[in-house]
Amino acid sequence: MIAAFFAGIGDLGRGFAFWGRRPRLMFLGLVPAAIVGALALAALIVLGMQLPGLVDLVTPFADGWHPFWAGAVRIALGIAGFTAAVLLVAVTFTAVTLAVGDPFYERIWMAVETEAGDPPAGGAGFWRGVADAAALIGLGLVAALAAAAAGAVPVIGAVLGPVAGVVLSGWVLGRELTSRGLAARDLGADARHRVRRGFGARQLGFGIAVQLCFMVPFGAVAVMPAAVAGAAMLTRRMLDAPRPASTGH
Repeated sequence: MIAAFFAGIGDLGRGFAFWGRRPRLMFLGLVPAAIVGALALAALIVLGMQLPGLVDLVTPFADGWHPFWAGAVRIALGIAGFTAAVLLVAVTFTAVTLAVGDPFYERIWMAVETEAGDPPAGGAGFWRGVADAAALIGLGLVAALAAAAAGAVPVIGAVLGPVAGVVLSGWVLGRELTSRGLAARDLGADARHRVRRGFGARQLGFGIAVQLCFMVPFGAVAVMPAAVAGAAMLTRRMLDAPRPASTGH
């Protein structure tokens, strides 16, 4: 499992290596990421500026407490809320960027598929991509609420919340980024589950690596083309992996 986790990190590295083979194509992938990334960053900056007032607004019960305990609770809630917001923004950024930049990322994905041989006849389709993006944003919202709850735990919440946020967002991003190749093959939910089986740790390692890159200033913009390429390579590995023969009748 540990080896598979680090192999997933390596898949992102292989995505970055694709710059050396198709630099112009990868450069085009920066354009939609830059546009959506600027909007996402602006939203986080506004939230960060308004967060103290919002925390005070939802914690009137702490007004009569000792300043130390009132401050501790409000700091914990602020950290939990901002962690959840970062998680949700990361997932939403990826989904929206993939939708807005579909013509660019379709070309990157198809280039990787073509290199691997036997690419699908077509892409996932716009509306299928929108449906997948909406479903994954919903999943990201649930993960954000879970991270916020972890961050609100007394004493350890300041550490537990961010760690839970990175892990949960990595899990969601891993699923989100590998969805294109599965959707292009018109695989339903059961078929996707079978394809992903045995690759949970590797997919998580890939997603966490992407999320950590997103947390670096301007990292979300720089990593998106590599994330798309790396996800395509990971998806091919999942699809090509041998599976036990079905025992159904």
